[in-house]
Formats: sequence, structure tokens, C-alpha cells
Amino acid sequence: MSLIAITEVKKRFGDNEVLKGISIDVARGEVVAIIGKSGSGKSTLLRCINGLETIDQGSIVVAGAQFLPDEVHLKALRLKVGMIFQQFNLFPHLTAGGNVMLSQMVVKKTPKEDAEAVARKMLDRVGLAHKFDALPDELSGGQQQRVAIARALAMQPIALLCDEITSALDPELVAEVLAVVKELAAEGMTLVMVTHEMRFARDVCSRVVFMHQGRVHEIGAPEDVFANPRTPELRQFLGVQ
Repeated sequence: MSLIAITEVKKRFGDNEVLKGISIDVARGEVVAIIGKSGSGKSTLLRCINGLETIDQGSIVVAGAQFLPDEVHLKALRLKVGMIFQQFNLFPHLTAGGNVMLSQMVVKKTPKEDAEAVARKMLDRVGLAHKFDALPDELSGGQQQRVAIARALAMQPIALLCDEITSALDPELVAEVLAVVKELAAEGMTLVMVTHEMRFARDVCSRVVFMHQGRVHEIGAPEDVFANPRTPELRQFLGVQ
């Protein structure tokens, strides 16, 4: 039984068909890396899974519930599926703790003291318990992204979508964010990640999806996809002859 079932999903923006019939199943506890060139539809696919974009055709089923584009369903979907973006999107005037508390209080109507307890726990989980009262501009990019991860985890999602969460970071900060993701994977969190970090995809992910021009071109275990790319497009993308 798939936790996330994506079937023949199509999405267009005007005349541009960005997703041309995508089908992927993600099992509970699986870590799926989505790789491919810019413009291949990777981020659009994540945004469709989370309901930030509506689909034109096909279906997305999350935890057995068909995703329908009305507010009630969207809200329920976003509670189940957390999303972490390339830009950290933290509120600059709120502390790290305040950022992690806010969505719990607004979306889930969690009482303030409960939200604070969860925020402290989640910041501890990403190694930032000591930064509860720090403002975003007092944190490094890597720390800000870890706060964003804590904020997503505070909503207790059944899956996390990560959209190039290390690409805005300096190289030396990438490792600390990926270490947190690796830990989540080890704990059994279902993760779907758009990433440029090929080594991470190879070492941590259970499956790799290569997208090209709005289609799933290749899909398989990392060792197969990286060692035996079957299509010229994937060989070119990986830089192998």
C-alpha cells in the first residue's frame, strides 16, 4: 500500500505542459530522490503533491485519501504532508522558537504552552535547542534551514517534501542540513526530495527518480540508476560516457 500514489499526473502553465503524465508510488518510510535538469518539472511535482499547485489530469492519493482541490481537502493534505523549501521562509521578526510555534497555533489551534513544548522538542531534534530565542538573522543559513525543518516536523506530518533544501546554502553548511535529513530517514520518515546532491541520493535514498522534460525517464534503486544509466539523457545528466 503506497503512502503517496501519483497516477498519470499532468500539469500545464498556459501552453507549457510541465508534467506530461507522471506516475510514482512512494511507500511508507521510503526516501525518494528526484533528480534532473532545471525545468524538468521536479519542483512543480512536489508542489502538486502538497496542493500548492492544482493538477490538470490524473490523481494524487495521500494515505488513502484522494486529493481534491478544495480548501478543506487542501488544509487536511498540508497537515499530512510537510514541505521544506530552498529559501527558508522564516518570519524575520519571530525567534526560532516562535517560527516553529506559529503554524501549530494558527493551523492546528495548538495552545501556546503545548506549541512551545513541541517547538523545543523539534529544535532539539535538529540540534538547535540552544537557539530557541535567536532571531533568524542571528543564525547561519544552515541553522535557518534546520529551523524550517523543525517547523515542518512540528506539524507531525506523515511525509516530508524537500525542494532543493541545500541549494541556497554555502557548501560547508550543506552537510549539517543533510545530516538532519539522514537522521529523519533513519527514523523511518517518508521523504521525497528534489536534490542536486548525488552522493546523498546514492547513500541515503531508497529510490531515485530521474525526470526529463516533464516525464519520469528512469526510476530505480540508486545503485542501478547511477551505475547503469539506460538512457542518453541520464548519462549526459550524470556526466558519464
